[in-house]
Amino acid sequence: MSEPTGKPFLYVVVCAAGVAEDVGTLITAAQERGWEVGVIATPQGLGFIDAAAVEARTGRPIRSAWRAPGDPRPFPAPDAVALAPATFNTVNKWAAGISDTLALGTLCEAYGLGVPIAVLPCVNEALAAHPAYRAGVERLRGMGVRFGDPYAGDDQQDGGRGDFRWERVLDLLTPGA
Repeated sequence: MSEPTGKPFLYVVVCAAGVAEDVGTLITAAQERGWEVGVIATPQGLGFIDAAAVEARTGRPIRSAWRAPGDPRPFPAPDAVALAPATFNTVNKWAAGISDTLALGTLCEAYGLGVPIAVLPCVNEALAAHPAYRAGVERLRGMGVRFGDPYAGDDQQDGGRGDFRWERVLDLLTPGA
């Protein structure tokens, strides 16, 4: 684990979505803006990221499971939390107050501590139309959570994916955004 630098600390919570493989883009952008970064992945999200590359970039282990009682905290308390990409499942469970993974527990606790939270949803239009999802987003917005535009991940004409715009989650955490 790297030593504290005195910089603000950002928790990046990553869910299981194809764009998660590019989370290094967010880590780099956050570091360039003066953040120290720690990554927390949902259990399924771990399979979507290059753990060794993320750990090398942050200098910290990726967290996905609860630590044992008495184990040291691998991250300092967060100054902000970025949930990106945010899936249908995670948004719905978080809005319902479900805390069955470290990622969800972190999100629920961050709200209770008054930590600013920004979200970049990665949800297709069919799932985004579901009433539970719409109600969950509305509930989280009512709690002060800041949402970026949804990303459906639609294929482009050239066969690639559209730009996820990772930096937008950092913009949402900037005062006045």
